[in-house]
Amino acid sequence: MTGRQSAADNSREQPHRHILTVAVEDYFQGKAFAGVIDRRQWSRFETRVERNTLAALDLLERHEVSATFFFMSWIAENHPDLLREVVRRGHEIASSGMSKLGFRDSSRADFARDVVRSREILESVAGVKVRGYGVADHRLKSRDLWALEVLAENGYEYDSSINPSLLSFRSEPWRRFVHREHFGGQSLWEIPLSSLNVGGIQVPVAGGNWFRQLPEQLIRHAVQHWTTSYTDPFVMYFRVWDLDPDQPIITGAPRLSRLRHYRNPDKLPRLIEHFLTEYKFSSIGNYLGLDCELSLRNSTVAAHFADVRVAAPRTTPRTAVTVVIPCYNEESALPYLANTLRDLRDAAGQFELRFLFVDDGSTDSTANMLEALFGSWEHCEIVSHGVNRGVAASILTGIRHAATEIVCSMDCDCTYDPHELSSMIPMLTPGVDLVTASPYHPLGHVLRVPSWRLALSKTASALYRIVLRQPLYTYTSCFRVYRKSAVTPIELREGGFLGVAEMIARLDLAGSRIAEYPTTLQVRMLGHSKMRVLKTIGGHIRLMARFGLERLFGRTEPLKRGPAEFSSTLYASKGIDRE
Repeated sequence: MTGRQSAADNSREQPHRHILTVAVEDYFQGKAFAGVIDRRQWSRFETRVERNTLAALDLLERHEVSATFFFMSWIAENHPDLLREVVRRGHEIASSGMSKLGFRDSSRADFARDVVRSREILESVAGVKVRGYGVADHRLKSRDLWALEVLAENGYEYDSSINPSLLSFRSEPWRRFVHREHFGGQSLWEIPLSSLNVGGIQVPVAGGNWFRQLPEQLIRHAVQHWTTSYTDPFVMYFRVWDLDPDQPIITGAPRLSRLRHYRNPDKLPRLIEHFLTEYKFSSIGNYLGLDCELSLRNSTVAAHFADVRVAAPRTTPRTAVTVVIPCYNEESALPYLANTLRDLRDAAGQFELRFLFVDDGSTDSTANMLEALFGSWEHCEIVSHGVNRGVAASILTGIRHAATEIVCSMDCDCTYDPHELSSMIPMLTPGVDLVTASPYHPLGHVLRVPSWRLALSKTASALYRIVLRQPLYTYTSCFRVYRKSAVTPIELREGGFLGVAEMIARLDLAGSRIAEYPTTLQVRMLGHSKMRVLKTIGGHIRLMARFGLERLFGRTEPLKRGPAEFSSTLYASKGIDRE
């Protein structure tokens, strides 16, 4: 049973005060990218949440405003000092769950476990009591109200997950305002985000995307109208990345998502400054009169992570593997690459990874960033081309510079997950000279790549299958594992994307065996592809004609090889007899 009880009913003497909430999340965790960026990729992006949250704290301090900061436990675990800084500055902490997965695909029991566990993590890190919860996307609908009962049952005192829009809650207009929900002997305050009633249609005007998209005068009028018309507080919010107009552009997101996330980047900070100057705001806890004393507990982050064990030192030798990464004007992608390779190195298992970067005549700050990000890494080398020679030439340069017999190549933009190298490398068995990743394999996948580009790539692969000896599904992937002694003798006529296909064709026509690993190809997240589509199509047609003639007239000779230096460690680990 639900009752319409306002917190203002208990504190009429208090001056009118609005409510401000702040969502602590990074730009890549924005709602617009929910279908583009997987949670497993979060650790790869350049993080800006600390600087943005500190900027938000400084802004509130200038205006002497306290607010409720909603934290995902993922942020708390990865940036514990940030959580403590928010508490130290006198603000309230609330939970928005373990991640942005929400609850619609969860059972009641799973949601209960999530809200309990996320609160435990926040309290353990910050040492304060967490009383509130808010769904990260503010999209609690009528069919989702069971979630409020779960929160009440598990000791939460308030929730801020309702954002009335369009015709939602039309039959219950009181849900637009702060009210108390009753469930048997338990109760829960609901703090809905504010909306403007226009002819019975609710227009969200509380912050975030609505501040960016709607006319500024409409937003200002809505807040003024609310202030003069209602005794209930206007509930406003922003996300810390809303204050960051220079955040990286997720180019892999659909155009509409980019418009939603990046439009009018300077408008929202200006509006927030205006409202903090014109009106009085406070945290949810302060408005409700809850006991928000910051009583620090004895629990610590160390206790929270007490189950972490230090890995035992390795006793078995590891196989040395070189990973070649060609880079051409990739300054926007390099921080993402650095975080990805750091995770890859830590999870390398039986392989000792050595990274070799080839700066292919970049004209931006790629060279300086490579040195700044990777110059201090162990087993890392940076090689430069004086002029741009293309991705295939860069890969071949890296292979020839490598000091190991096993050499991998990967794209700088991580469109393939480099963690799959741990499965690809063991496929380089005796007699196999190259393992290529294949998104067009029946077991492979392609995510968010434009359909026209996918059609062109699949058509090219089908034609190469006719021309060459081995029927592969993909001939153009840069994500590969090579046997150095087989590839070093190759002399390429093509240095760019065409050279990637030429390399595999040269091996094929010379009698090498090539293995295929089904994988997933994703559209690149940051920066733009360097491929010139029409030029590349014409080049592939020319290559196919040349290889077809070579095969028809038998002009291809076996490649000359040097002595193999393939590590016996890999064979022993897989039970393979080298003889």
